[in-house]
Amino acid sequence: MTKYGILVGSLRKGSYSAGVAEALVKGLPADAEVTQLRIDNLPLYNQDYDDADTPVVYTEFRQLVAQQDAFIIVTPEHNRSIPAALKNALDIASRPYGENVWDGKPVLPASQSIGGIGGIMANHTLRQSLEFLNMTMMTQPELYIGGTPALSDENGHITNKATLNFLATTAGQFDQFVKAHK
Repeated sequence: MTKYGILVGSLRKGSYSAGVAEALVKGLPADAEVTQLRIDNLPLYNQDYDDADTPVVYTEFRQLVAQQDAFIIVTPEHNRSIPAALKNALDIASRPYGENVWDGKPVLPASQSIGGIGGIMANHTLRQSLEFLNMTMMTQPELYIGGTPALSDENGHITNKATLNFLATTAGQFDQFVKAHK
């Protein structure tokens, strides 16, 4: 059984990023253990916390990241980059220096946008951080999901059959990628 951590960069209720993540999870094997990692409760990273008074939520988040075998990360695009909450989560679990719990873990990065280019800039910004964190990235197919309102219902769930199939197929490929990198 593989443990998959899911990070969604959008904190909004009914987010399209959450809908994309949900559709990807549906393509994982039935025996996959899937954990949605909460990032909305994490205080902004501050290096002072590495020395003393580490917030309990930092410690719990780092432990949860360490327990996962692989990650699916879905982000919207905010001003041609990733949301601050997602970057904060990546930073928290990469610190203190030398204790990066993301290290070596397989990851599937995905982006979505209400626009036509599918958050390509956010995707590549995310990839830069993931590479630096020494995560093993599945690079093909690239997941830039554009025009998400037309692919989703009013609650952000993907309803477009072709998109659902593409995302489920990609998740299946990611599962094989993860198993090949164990």
